Amino acid sequence: MIARRRRGRWLALLAAALLAACASRPAPEASPPPALAQVDEVAMLPLLGYLQLLLQLSPQELQRERGVLTAIPQTPATQVRLAMVLGQARGTAELVRALVLLDGVLKSREPAAASLHPLARALASQYQERLKLEAQNDKLLQQLKDSQRRSSELQEKLDALTDIERSLPVRPTAGGNAPGVPR
Repeated sequence: MIARRRRGRWLALLAAALLAACASRPAPEASPPPALAQVDEVAMLPLLGYLQLLLQLSPQELQRERGVLTAIPQTPATQVRLAMVLGQARGTAELVRALVLLDGVLKSREPAAASLHPLARALASQYQERLKLEAQNDKLLQQLKDSQRRSSELQEKLDALTDIERSLPVRPTAGGNAPGVPR
């Protein structure tokens, strides 16, 4: 019985030693989270000011600005600026080109481009919505033209029927009197 007690004490001491060893051992290091691109909101401020400036320019000034931007080296900021200029134009071709530029910025892994991703996404979303609305507008204009054409054709047919009705001779009534003649 004494041997059992000694064995139990040894087992208890061994268990305590194992627990102490596990507690003092450093935990395995967790893998670091994937590096997220830091967004520099300050990089977007000049571009937002530039957009406000573009809203005040005439079409000729916008065209001149477009020429300047296409002539300088294409950085992500320049591409966003050019997309903004193209977004001011009235046409689907310019909006499509602006979307291509913004898509290039969004796909770029450069740190300068990563800082502009929120602005590029917002502009791209706006331009896509404008393209969709322009397509709906074109569809509605075509439906209006078709409706006006059909209305005009129906009016011509109605006028032709009215002319035929007027040219028909008046039929005498059963009493032998012409209509409108008193007895």
